[in-house]
Amino acid sequence: MSVAEKAIVYATLILADDNVDITADKLQAITKAAGVTVEPIYFSLFAKAFAGRDVNELLLNVGSAAAAAPAAGGAAAAGGAAPAEEKKEEAADEEESDDDMGF
Repeated sequence: MSVAEKAIVYATLILADDNVDITADKLQAITKAAGVTVEPIYFSLFAKAFAGRDVNELLLNVGSAAAAAPAAGGAAAAGGAAPAEEKKEEAADEEESDDDMGF
């Protein structure tokens, strides 16, 4: 990550920490005060990305979605083992029925 990218991220976090709306002008003012040159496109991208969003809430909920995914995947894997066992039992039943018919 370049210095300019870090600067725009830190500027976003500074504004979010102070509960200030994240706008392109405010991001530009912070990075200019820090003496970092950032391409103008980043200001509008970050301002649009975080418009109307609570950055603090986003940061606090980062782990909650990731923790739920492996738990669901583990349950699916455990559930996937049972049908395989049933298929084996069905195959054994079919062989027995073939023996009953004399094949």
